[in-house]
Amino acid sequence: MSIAADVVTAFVALLHVYFLVLEMFLWEKPTGRRVFGLSQEMARASRHLAANQGLYNGFLAAGLIWGLILGPQGFSVKVFFLICILIAGLFGAATASRRILFVQAIPAAVGLVLVWLGRG
Repeated sequence: MSIAADVVTAFVALLHVYFLVLEMFLWEKPTGRRVFGLSQEMARASRHLAANQGLYNGFLAAGLIWGLILGPQGFSVKVFFLICILIAGLFGAATASRRILFVQAIPAAVGLVLVWLGRG
């Protein structure tokens, strides 16, 4: 179970690295605008907010990577960051886009369950 937990945790970390890239570097580019459904004007007006959000996603990814590097001693680190991501995903799904539930909250919840089950 711990291998599956690590694989899902790494997947969630990679998702958040991808979010960082989208929000910090591709926000105003066609790819970023398409992913988030933004006009050029809206992307330009919100680029600083998106970059800030991307930075936070990078910290979440870094926390998960840190937990993975720690191995079995990283249990509490992985649990903490997966809970943070789950809560952020639930909030985002409730306030911004239901899609966030599927791309952020559910993967974090699956990772959290697997990490918890793999502890034994």
